[in-house]
Amino acid sequence: MAIHLQQTTELLTELQCRSNFNIKNLTEYMLPNSKEAFYLHVDNQIPQLIIRPAYEVFLPDLSALAGVKHKQGYFHSAEMTRFPTRIFKSAKPIHYGLAFKFTDLAAVTLFINSLVKIINGEAINS
Repeated sequence: MAIHLQQTTELLTELQCRSNFNIKNLTEYMLPNSKEAFYLHVDNQIPQLIIRPAYEVFLPDLSALAGVKHKQGYFHSAEMTRFPTRIFKSAKPIHYGLAFKFTDLAAVTLFINSLVKIINGEAINS
């Protein structure tokens, strides 16, 4: 069953993620009780979450979560201003991050809770 944008935004609010702004099809959020940003992007009406490329070291753990699928490569957007930049298809640097899709809302919850554990220095599977 595919999840929809409204379901995802409601869940992120329930999980105490703060929304900062929305530009086009991209919304910036902060993880609960932190200043760690992530982005919600809508791709063909399917929501996906984008996290900083620094989390690439946790990619095997995050991808192994039930219902979580990493999209290959990096996601690029000029609006993701809290993320680092790199040269991609032009001479001007652009912001980038790691994109993830989800099979259901339980997977989104598991993913957000895992990110919170990572930034708190806890093991993901604890």
